Amino acid sequence: MLKTFLPLFMMTFFICLFIVMMQFLWKYIDELVGKGLSVDLIAELFFYAALSMIPLALPLSILLASLMTFGNLGEHFELTAMKSSGISLLTVMKPLTVFIALVSVGAFFFQNDVLPQSQVKMWTLLFSMRQKSPTLDIPEGAIYSQIPGYNLYVKQKNPKNDKLYGILIYDVSISSTYPRIVAADSGSLSMTPDKTHLILSLDHGNWYEDLAAGTTLDTQLGNEMYRRESFKSKEIIIPYNDNFNRMDDETMRSQYIGKNIKELRQTIDSVNQRVDSMGNAVGREMRAMPVVGVPTSRVNFKTDGTGEIVLVKPVKMSRPVDFDSIYASMSPTARMMLLNGAISRVKMEKQNYEFRSYAMEDDNLVIRRHEIELQKKFTLSLACLIFFFIGAPLGAIIRKGGLGTPIVISVILFIVYYVIDNMGYKLARDGRWPVWQGIWLSSAVLLPLGIFLTKKAVDDSAVFNADAYRNFFRRLLGLHQTRHLTLKEVVIEEVNTTVALEKVATLKAHCQQFLERYAGRQSYLTYLCQGYDKTMLKDLTTEVEDVVDYLSNSRDQLLLNKAMDFPIIRQLLTYHITNYRHVGTALAVVFPVGLVLYLVGTRHQANLKRELSTAVRVCDEVSDILQQNHDNNQEISQQ
Repeated sequence: MLKTFLPLFMMTFFICLFIVMMQFLWKYIDELVGKGLSVDLIAELFFYAALSMIPLALPLSILLASLMTFGNLGEHFELTAMKSSGISLLTVMKPLTVFIALVSVGAFFFQNDVLPQSQVKMWTLLFSMRQKSPTLDIPEGAIYSQIPGYNLYVKQKNPKNDKLYGILIYDVSISSTYPRIVAADSGSLSMTPDKTHLILSLDHGNWYEDLAAGTTLDTQLGNEMYRRESFKSKEIIIPYNDNFNRMDDETMRSQYIGKNIKELRQTIDSVNQRVDSMGNAVGREMRAMPVVGVPTSRVNFKTDGTGEIVLVKPVKMSRPVDFDSIYASMSPTARMMLLNGAISRVKMEKQNYEFRSYAMEDDNLVIRRHEIELQKKFTLSLACLIFFFIGAPLGAIIRKGGLGTPIVISVILFIVYYVIDNMGYKLARDGRWPVWQGIWLSSAVLLPLGIFLTKKAVDDSAVFNADAYRNFFRRLLGLHQTRHLTLKEVVIEEVNTTVALEKVATLKAHCQQFLERYAGRQSYLTYLCQGYDKTMLKDLTTEVEDVVDYLSNSRDQLLLNKAMDFPIIRQLLTYHITNYRHVGTALAVVFPVGLVLYLVGTRHQANLKRELSTAVRVCDEVSDILQQNHDNNQEISQQ
C-alpha cells in the first residue's frame, strides 16, 4: 500500500503546490515585473512562497492521492480480492493511516516552527520589492511618469547609441502652481555609479520656470516672476534610487504571522491584560462621575500630605425631586442654556468614549488575529486526516482511478472546504463568531462526511446508486415504486405450475382478507390509536416478494412481464402511527398535528388498498397465464 500511495502522493503534492504557486504569481505579477529584479531574488521569493503555500496544497494532495490509490485498486478489482480473502478495508487502510498520522504530526511542527519564518521572509521580500523603483524604460511618443516628481516625454529614441530626441521634461517636484518645464532637441540618460541619481545630459534647449512668490525680489519687482534660459548643453541631476533595499525582518517578525504557539499566547495574554486594564479604568471613571451634580467620592488629605479617596454617602431626600416643575419655572433663556450645555456635554462624552472604543477595538482585532493563527496551527493536521478518510473510502466506493474522476471530485470537495474555511475565517476575524468556532467550522462540517463515507465503504453500501436514493424518496413521500425483472440466463429452480398457482391463490386470498377487514375509511380516533395491522402488512409484503422471486425463475417472458405488475407493498409509518393508545389519544387532542397526520395517513391507506386491489387483479392474470401454459404443455405432451 505504501509503494502504491507514496509515488501518487509526491506527484499530486507537487502538482497542487505548482497550482497554488501559479495563483500566487498571478496575484503579485504586477509588483514584480519591470523592476529589474535579479533571478536569485525571484527564486528566493518563490522558495519562501512555496513553503508558505504547503498548508494549502498538502490536504488537497492527500485527498487526491488517496482517491487515486483506492480508485485504482477498486477499478482493477484488487480491493474485491482483498475482501474476499478476509482482509477488511480498515486493514487495507491501516499502513496509510499510520503514514498520514505521521504527516499530520509533521504538519503541526511545520506550522509552528517553519511556517512563521518562511512567511516572515516572504512578506519581507515582497514588501521590499514593492518599494523598489521600476527599471527605466522610457517609451517613444508617450509621457513617462515612473520617475518621482518628474514627467518625461521623448519623441524618438535611437537604440544604437541610446540617444533621445525631442525631449520634454515636466518638473512637478516643486510646490508651485505651474511646473518647471525643460525642452531640449536631444540628450542622453545615465545613472551614477551608486545608482541613487539620474543624470540627464541635454543639448540645445530651453528652461522655463515660474518663480515662487513671496521672496524679497518678488516683492520689489512684482507679484509674478518668470524665468527663461536657453542653453547649448546642460546636465540635470534627478534623485532616483535604483538599488534593492531589503527591509528588516523584525517588522514582520512582530506580526502574528511570524510567531509560534508560545509567542502567540504571550501576545494574547499581554493584549488581553491591556484591554482589561483599559476597561477597568473606564469603569472606575464612570463610577466616579458625579450623579446629577453630586460627587460620588472625595479626597481626604491626611497630616502627612497623602490623600485618600472616600465614597460620599448617597443624599437622602424626603420626597423625589420634581424636575419638570423646576424646568418649567426657568426662563426661556435659561432653558436653552441648560439644553445646549447638556447636549454639548453628551457629545463630548460620546466622542471621548468612541475614541477609547477605537483603541480597544484595535486591541481586540489584534487578539482575534493572534487567536486565529494559534488555532490554525492545529487545523492543518486534522484536515490531513479528514481528507484521507474522505478520499480513501470514496475511492473504494467509486472505483475509478487515473486523473479524471478523482480530480473532479477532489476539486469539488476542496472548493467546498475552502469556501467553508474562508467563511469561518472571516466570521472569526470580524468578531461575529468566537474564533474557535470560525476556524474549526470546516473541520466540523467535513468530519461527519469522512465518518459517513468510511462506514459506507466498510459496509460495501451503494452510496452512489441512484435507484437506491430514488426508492428512498419514493418511500418517504409515499410514491409508487416499479419493479424490474429480466430473463435469467441460468435458472437453478424451475417454476412448477402447481406450486406457482398455489402461491398466487394464497396471496390473492390474503389480500382480499385484508381488504375486507379494512373496507371503509377509518375514523379520526381509530386511525390515530390503531391504524392498520403492522404484522399483517409485513406478512403481505413478504408473501408478495416471495411470489415475485419464485416467478422470476420462469423462462416465459409474458409471465415475467406480468410479474412486474405486482405492486411493492411499502411499510410506511403513516399506516400505523403508534403502538400505544394513549400516544394516539394525545395526538388526537393536539388537533392541528393530529388532523395533518390523519389526512396524510388516510391518503396513504387509500393508495395501499389500491395496490392490494391491483395485486388481486394481477394474481388472476398470472393464474390465467400459468393455467394456459399448463394446458399447452399437456397438449404437447399428448401429441
